[in-house]
This record gives sequence, C-alpha cells and structure tokens, in this order.
Amino acid sequence: MKIDWKRKLTSRKFWAAVIGFVSQMMVALGADSGTVTQTVAVITAGATLIAYMLAESFTDSSHTDTNNDVAAIGFEMRDERDGDEL
Repeated sequence: MKIDWKRKLTSRKFWAAVIGFVSQMMVALGADSGTVTQTVAVITAGATLIAYMLAESFTDSSHTDTNNDVAAIGFEMRDERDGDEL
C-alpha cells in the first residue's frame, strides 16, 4: 500500500495527531510547559507552510495553460516581424 504523502501532509487530522503525540511525549519526558508550547507553535507553523505549498503546487499544476499564444498575465503575444499572432 503506497502512502499518498501529498494528501497526508495537507491533512489537519494528521497534524493534530503529530502535535498531540509530540506534546504528550515532551510532557512525559519532563519538558516544561513553555518548551511544549513553543514546540507546538513551531510544528503548527511548519504544517501551515507545508499545506500551503502543496495546495499551491496542486493548483498551479491543474491550471497549466496548453495554449502557448497567451502569456501568463493574459496578453496575447504578437510577432512584430509580420504582424501575425503567434
């Protein structure tokens, strides 16, 4: 069974499980509450960044334009040599 990491890393349930596991392990190992809070904040920030990057890459890949006559900003490119559209 192949793990779909893209789907897994964008899952809120996955990150909630990671945060729950890490924070409880830190408490069990005697970390103070400030350290646990900072660690949870770092994991949450990293998860947010990873989810955003994967979502953007998925959006960008699904909206690739196969029509090469239109530039990315929506203007048509013209060939100045003969006045024809490319």
